[in-house]
Amino acid sequence: MMKNLNNQRVLVTGASKGIGMAIARQMLVKGAQVVLHYHSTFDTAESVQQEFGKDKVALVKADLMEPKQSANLFFKATECFGGLDTVVINAGIFEACTIDTDWEKWFSSWQRTIRVNLDAAGILTRLSLEHFQNQKQGRIIYIGSRAAVRGETQEYLAYAASKGGLTSLAKSVARSFGKYDIKSFVIAPGFTRTDMAMEAISKIGEAQVLENLALNELTQPEDIAPLAAFIASGQMDHATGTTIDLNAGSHIR
Repeated sequence: MMKNLNNQRVLVTGASKGIGMAIARQMLVKGAQVVLHYHSTFDTAESVQQEFGKDKVALVKADLMEPKQSANLFFKATECFGGLDTVVINAGIFEACTIDTDWEKWFSSWQRTIRVNLDAAGILTRLSLEHFQNQKQGRIIYIGSRAAVRGETQEYLAYAASKGGLTSLAKSVARSFGKYDIKSFVIAPGFTRTDMAMEAISKIGEAQVLENLALNELTQPEDIAPLAAFIASGQMDHATGTTIDLNAGSHIR
């Protein structure tokens, strides 16, 4: 049985839709207080706050393309409920750009992906580690990708590189900060039915995507959320540093 998350304070980035929204809602259902980060989708973020109440949900806007906003997001999040116990680094972009694209456009796409998916994650990790060292415990959950271990198609070189870096970052955090009772984990989905992924799926064709799965249906954000809540409960602490694949059997190691 999963423990409840009463007295847990959680920051979820990219939480106004998709996987982040599902994780935030699962944490709330289990009793946590959640700082819900959003960038442009305010209405859905606000609807969660209205549903669960301002004593349970705080909203913080930030553009993770901007390093100062990434840092300010963390500082504001710690103020909302007097600190944080778990940080879920979920926000990311999945931008297609082939190598025959104009050089400047290709490199701009690369930089955008790295800035959001890896640079912002690095800033949030650094600040989380300082915060967790002071309070002598904490957890970081990184939403990675099967692309980090399997690779990706050439349109998504930057995305795969960013998720590979994220996975290595999580392992380094686990090895270096476990003695401070700081744990880190990676959840690595494959294609998931989110707005971000569906653009790519529509180009490939959903039937073809389904053929590459061991299961009969595409992963939903709600399939990922319970695992994040379970990690936040502390019942997986001795698996710190691990990457948990959640990809409907499309890549089995």
